[in-house]
Amino acid sequence: MVNIRGMSKEMIAELSFTEDEKQALLKAKKQPIVFDEECPETTPERAVRFRRVNPPRDDVKRA
Repeated sequence: MVNIRGMSKEMIAELSFTEDEKQALLKAKKQPIVFDEECPETTPERAVRFRRVNPPRDDVKRA
């Protein structure tokens, strides 16, 4: 996240996507997902064996 309160309009404009970038993102969004040998689709059996690398954080303070 970026704090834009102290930024000029020019700096904010630099953070936004250009029209070419927006078009490329829309084109990529419409492409189907292609799986191959190196990155196969995850099956339910493989998903069960999946283990997190980092444990979930407990950010909620308990009363």
